[in-house]
Amino acid sequence: MTPEHRSRAFGMVPLASVRVLNPRERNQRIFDGIVENIRSVGLKKPVIVTPRTDQAGQDYFLLVCGEGRLNAMRSLGEETIPALVVEVSDEEAFVMSLVENIARRQYRPLEILSSIRQLFEKGYSPSAISTKTGLTPTYVSGILTLLKQGEERLLVAVEKGMVPLNTALDIVAAGDDDRELQSAMQDAYEAGTLRGKKLQLTRRLIERRRTLGASIARRARRKSVDISKSSLVRVYEKEVERKRMTLKKSDLTQKRLLFVTSALRQLMGNEHFVTLLRAEQLDVMPKYLADRVWDKVAR
Repeated sequence: MTPEHRSRAFGMVPLASVRVLNPRERNQRIFDGIVENIRSVGLKKPVIVTPRTDQAGQDYFLLVCGEGRLNAMRSLGEETIPALVVEVSDEEAFVMSLVENIARRQYRPLEILSSIRQLFEKGYSPSAISTKTGLTPTYVSGILTLLKQGEERLLVAVEKGMVPLNTALDIVAAGDDDRELQSAMQDAYEAGTLRGKKLQLTRRLIERRRTLGASIARRARRKSVDISKSSLVRVYEKEVERKRMTLKKSDLTQKRLLFVTSALRQLMGNEHFVTLLRAEQLDVMPKYLADRVWDKVAR
């Protein structure tokens, strides 16, 4: 029997008797908006709860949907809340809670992805998840593929609308093959789904994925890296090139400084030029130059 066919009742439920089934982090700005809206116009949509009895024999309600509204009412000092009481199992309550999270307008990119993963781990097929969430079967299947591969960077980019899902799947299939990656982006560009700013962001994402890994948290849990002879040679060559460029810049700077010093020596030997500098109060120069210019001029 589905939740829609279970008995339902509407009433005022004590806030103290409601426990949260699937708690989540909440954006403080959004939560403040919920509180202010309820304070101004009241609660427009009741929460959904299901009755339970704990091991001590105490009756309580398990919150299925409406955690933001519940917390807002508590922060406003209310003691009861309008609620739709439904008779559903723990499994059904959990699914209803996940679907509610997916249906919300405001959510963090990884929340909807985590909800899809949880439904899949509960044994729901992609088509069943699609039916329950309103997402297309193609989208659900694609997201599950990326989830299995641990492609968090691509998942967030897809959910934010930065990268088309098909392109993200092509990127995963291409691996580290630059030619295949370019081909995937070219196909998306020709299809008109990856142009302008999106194309630039995708290229940047591919580079970050290559250097930092597919997982967003990869850097925090990265372990020691094996050092090979080739990697040592590459590091050595880069360091040599860096020092060579530093010496080149140093040599160029020294030549320019010698030229400036020589030119100033000649100019400072001209009495009219010196008088003009003094008149304009420009007769002060760095000590490093003064020591070299005036010493030669004095001679």
